[in-house]
Amino acid sequence: MMNTLILCAFLTAASAFQLPEEGEFHFKSWMAQHNRVYSMKQYYERFEIFTENKRRIDKHNAGNHSFTMALNQFSDMTFTEFRKSLLWSEPQNCSATKGNYVSSNGPHPASVDWRKKGNYVTDVKNQGSCGSCWTFSTTGCLESVTAIKTGKLIPLSEQQLVDCAQDFNNHGCNGGLPSQAFEYIMYNKGLMTETDYPYTAYQADTCVYKAELAAAFVKDVMNITEYDEMGMLDAVATRNPVSLAFEVTSDFMHYSRGVYTSTECHSTPDKVNHAVLAVGYGLENSSPYWIVKNSWGSSWGIDGYFLIERGRNMCGLAACSSFPLV
Repeated sequence: MMNTLILCAFLTAASAFQLPEEGEFHFKSWMAQHNRVYSMKQYYERFEIFTENKRRIDKHNAGNHSFTMALNQFSDMTFTEFRKSLLWSEPQNCSATKGNYVSSNGPHPASVDWRKKGNYVTDVKNQGSCGSCWTFSTTGCLESVTAIKTGKLIPLSEQQLVDCAQDFNNHGCNGGLPSQAFEYIMYNKGLMTETDYPYTAYQADTCVYKAELAAAFVKDVMNITEYDEMGMLDAVATRNPVSLAFEVTSDFMHYSRGVYTSTECHSTPDKVNHAVLAVGYGLENSSPYWIVKNSWGSSWGIDGYFLIERGRNMCGLAACSSFPLV
């Protein structure tokens, strides 16, 4: 109730100033939708950022593009703030240039979606303001691989990886790689469930892993050779979802639907800054795409998912992909 009164007071006070009426209406509506409350100084700072983001979204959507943008929970943030809050701040050594995954000879179906094959993919989760996407890519992949083998889909603990996997060149909320997280789980002999080791969106001072509560295990890590996008397709088509990393640039922050493609991003492993999970692939209007599970909540993108162009190593997505054997 108090938050509602404060929000109303700020909105009433803001109306006394000469702000663009239509823009302010959109901003007020967005604030109400996302439960935002600002001080008076913050209100005008965020209104200016929101206005610039909306201008960019409208300009993009008026053009001829394969994907559309929309306002979302990040629309009051600059990309610099967004990057600091959600993406890796530590460079990752994505160095598996020669992987150990051997592709089958196919043939491969025209489309695959592991969400439709059975109960093999957990609900979209939300990493919050922590660069822990790598842990969500890891758990998402291990959850699916384990479910495909055992028939049991169990949400696993990202927090254990945030708190405990530093010896494998991971950095908690500052970044890490799924391949290195799989290595940690293999040598640690287990990963606990989400329920037993719940997510907090910050790194604790101590690791509280309990071996007797381990619920998922890794026997080996399969790294797909750098840039071998057909190898990725083979794995997704014949085996299971695959963890991947790519470079997020400013336009992706506003992604809404369609097949994402970019001329801004790079294709090399040293530039990737976000890890996600490929759960399938398909074709739309002659455009091949990956179906990818993100970790920014189900209100972002296509119910928490996005499509990204397949076959051109878009934004480095084929630079460092992997999955575990269980």
